Amino acid sequence: MYFRVLHDEPSGGVSYLLADLQAGEAVLVDPRAADLPLLAAMLDEHRLHLRWLLRTHEHDAQTPGDEAAALDRLGAPRVQHRVPANSALLDFGHEHLRVLRTPGHTPDCLSFLWRDRLFCGGLLAVDTCPHQPRPALPEALWHSVVHEVFTLPAETLLFTAHARRAGVVSTVLEQRRWHPWLGGASRDEFLARVRAELPYDEPAGLAGPLCP
Repeated sequence: MYFRVLHDEPSGGVSYLLADLQAGEAVLVDPRAADLPLLAAMLDEHRLHLRWLLRTHEHDAQTPGDEAAALDRLGAPRVQHRVPANSALLDFGHEHLRVLRTPGHTPDCLSFLWRDRLFCGGLLAVDTCPHQPRPALPEALWHSVVHEVFTLPAETLLFTAHARRAGVVSTVLEQRRWHPWLGGASRDEFLARVRAELPYDEPAGLAGPLCP
């Protein structure tokens, strides 16, 4: 197997390349359009066919250019927003990933479980994502983290899509205990803190602070 982490220092963005070298198939998680030449070179160097292009979430409206369309030049099926209708398992070579629906950071976030590693995008970045400084759906975020992520084995490695004020990787055990917003917090405690510290900027009359 081949596993690479790509970290963009200025933006804090993190993406991942997973590959079955023997089978010659690869997967990209949260690639950046700006990295297309590098990604293409990496795939070519190892003679890899890109099987899937996976996006845990996206902020295309906040980033210059058409990010999704640029990434489609890599020629692989793009999985984002929803679990594929035919199967929650995505094969590449002799490996597979499981797709989990984990909304909250943005309305349609996905996470991808591979072996002992979960690629969960900005799910744990409650107030640290530069493009989404407040969860889009706080109730859904709490449910996704507590019932989807924190129920995984304690040793599961958690890989983020943002590494500006946090490390690239942590564990389920670490986040259960010490996540600054969700570690040990009840649903009501978490939602009350979001209301108090991360209010919406919309004028009165629009959706309330915790409404979808």
